[in-house]
Amino acid sequence: MNSIIHLDNIRKSYFMGRQELQVLKGISLDIQKNEYVALMGPSGSGKSTLMNILGCLDTPTGGDYHLNGHQVSKMIDNDLAEIRNKEIGFVFQQFNLLPRLSAMENVALPLIYSGVTKKQRMERAMSVLEQVDLADRSHHRPNELSGGQCQRVAIARALVNNPSLVLADEPTGNLDSKTSYEIMNIFGKIQQAGNTIVLVTHEEDIAHYAKRIVRLRDGVIETDKRTSEAAVVV
Repeated sequence: MNSIIHLDNIRKSYFMGRQELQVLKGISLDIQKNEYVALMGPSGSGKSTLMNILGCLDTPTGGDYHLNGHQVSKMIDNDLAEIRNKEIGFVFQQFNLLPRLSAMENVALPLIYSGVTKKQRMERAMSVLEQVDLADRSHHRPNELSGGQCQRVAIARALVNNPSLVLADEPTGNLDSKTSYEIMNIFGKIQQAGNTIVLVTHEEDIAHYAKRIVRLRDGVIETDKRTSEAAVVV
């Protein structure tokens, strides 16, 4: 199996008393190594639930999910946490940086759980800060950085563990247009360097930075097209 992500008939339901609310109604999807995929869909389409399952933050009610060869859909929480730390780098809309730590210390955080020495942590953190053009701000705290710089720190943190998958959830949601395009250009460089990226966004212009757009509606995949074919849906 060459897919980084292999989903087979993934279903997710929530129960309110005896009432079942079906959010995902049988999602089958393969994403290959080094692909750049945008997930889109209106509110209530299931894209956030799917993102949580892809990120091993939630487990499906039914179906199979293989991440980089690991069957994760049946894993217990402790094993899922280990997979998250090893295999997935997260980038969120809110940055989620620790305010008292420098940019370099924020980036190095995931390595603490990997048993890496402090010297190696700082070297690796500096290396990925260089990748996102922020090496000159490595000792600044988040309140000394712009929103775009904070998101670059968050991207560097997502890369520091050499994950097999980068998941970005509305990564430009808190940024102005110019800064958004700068951030998306960084994602493009990351993908060209060999990383696999899955991006959740509701913005068409941001989605078209990806090479493939998967649109969800009412818990199923509505369309799955390369961006050259992915006509804007109003």
